[in-house]
Amino acid sequence: MLALSIVGPHGSNIAAGKKTLEVRSWRPESLPIRDLLIVENSRFLSSDNPTDLNGRAVAIVDVEEVHKWQPSEVEAACSNGWKPGYWAWNISNIRPVTNDVTVPAKRKLYEVERAHVVALGICPCDTISPKGEAKGKT
Repeated sequence: MLALSIVGPHGSNIAAGKKTLEVRSWRPESLPIRDLLIVENSRFLSSDNPTDLNGRAVAIVDVEEVHKWQPSEVEAACSNGWKPGYWAWNISNIRPVTNDVTVPAKRKLYEVERAHVVALGICPCDTISPKGEAKGKT
């Protein structure tokens, strides 16, 4: 299962439906992204500190479209201000994760290990490859 880590409280804001745009300096290689796991973590990840082992699964979402972030979209992104040169990821089909599952947070888009996906209880084991990837994903 593909995941994206987001520093708190923004992952929880997505799960609650308050944040409908995720702003990034980069775009995903392909769209749509369906069943993307949102992992909330407590600190900004960098090349020096690329992982936070204490992330928490908060939602599963779809990203159907990405566009240049506009000044009028600050509220939808739950942001304090606007800067040019960023991309707005349109978040839809938000499904909050209600069970408390710890999932490592990593940079960029990343695959979640099979054990974490099984712990979430969101996908039957026979639809997950040994590497933790959902079979037949788009």
